[in-house]
Amino acid sequence: MVFTVHSVYCVTTAGLGPLQLVLVGTVVELSILLCEIPTGVVADVYSRRASVILGVFVMGAGFVIEGAWPYFSTILLSQVVWGIGYTCTSGALEAWIADEIGEEQAGVAFLRQAQAVQAGAWLGIGAGTLLGALRLSLPMLVSGALLGVWGLVLLWVMPEEGYRPTPPADRSTWDALFHTLRSGVAVIRSRPSLASVLWIGLFYGMHTEGFDRLWTAYLLERFTFPLFQPVVWFGLIAAAARLLSAGAAGAATRLVDVHRLRSLARALFLLAGVLWAALAGFALSGNLWLSAGLYVLIDVIRNVNSPLYTAWVNHRLDSQVRATVLSTSSQADALGQIAGGPLLGLVANRVSMLAGLLGSALMFAPVPFLLARQLRSLPPEPAGALD
Repeated sequence: MVFTVHSVYCVTTAGLGPLQLVLVGTVVELSILLCEIPTGVVADVYSRRASVILGVFVMGAGFVIEGAWPYFSTILLSQVVWGIGYTCTSGALEAWIADEIGEEQAGVAFLRQAQAVQAGAWLGIGAGTLLGALRLSLPMLVSGALLGVWGLVLLWVMPEEGYRPTPPADRSTWDALFHTLRSGVAVIRSRPSLASVLWIGLFYGMHTEGFDRLWTAYLLERFTFPLFQPVVWFGLIAAAARLLSAGAAGAATRLVDVHRLRSLARALFLLAGVLWAALAGFALSGNLWLSAGLYVLIDVIRNVNSPLYTAWVNHRLDSQVRATVLSTSSQADALGQIAGGPLLGLVANRVSMLAGLLGSALMFAPVPFLLARQLRSLPPEPAGALD
């Protein structure tokens, strides 16, 4: 409900400029990066249940703050509050499920959760669009209130019978975080072919934060939306992107052989090339419908790319270093967002929104070349193999 109207609310109700929009996203990333370890320790040491319930209440408070006071300072505060609440649930919820029903049953539960997320997203897009058409702050206020009610329900119904405190040696700490980062960098330095994993994560993160925060403001600034309020159109765009993403993910599983490295690398290279062209085309398009279509294409490609990229990285790693390198790549993505987002926001603020979006495409440009180099470095397929 909230994310469907968030950007429109920030631009039209709160009056945020390009740099402010990007800084809102940067604050979220920093809050999550800095709070992930401390909140993980709370879940490990004290209670998974308590961490999840606290997170639900805190996220609800963040939404209420954002909807009640449409100012840059209070929106920044709301993002910090929301980020803290999110980290309270991140990891703790999955650990709680595994503790309560066992790891084997948890796998089934996670699959059912993914289906529930899809259903919830459709309901949220519809409800957020309808409420936003009445008043843009309503999705935030209603979501915050519903999360508060849900927190009270969890206090009553959520059990915790399988939890055992984590031994000190196994707890998540800042030392463990930096050890993971150092280990990942060491592995990548010792195996130059893996360096692309880190660089791709960095460049991918650098382009996403600026584009994700600027695209809504760019459409609102450049085009007049016919027939309906802009929030309705953005809801329809979000719904179209989610519908097509589901279909594209199914098509990718049929067209890409995830068991073969060359097939994965080729698919990732093609997706990256199309994504780069779509990013540049979105910035340069002078037509509302073309821009909306290109945004949907960008969103679909990202959703398809994520599982394929994970499968590609897994193919290139020994089991002993897989988690370390994947974690390091995720940290590179986060650092890229924190570094690239404000820079693109500053460009958009000082030059133009168009320049900021073109900068996003420029930051992504190295990714297809890195993937092409990886594809060329692969050994030839065995005789008779199909590409």
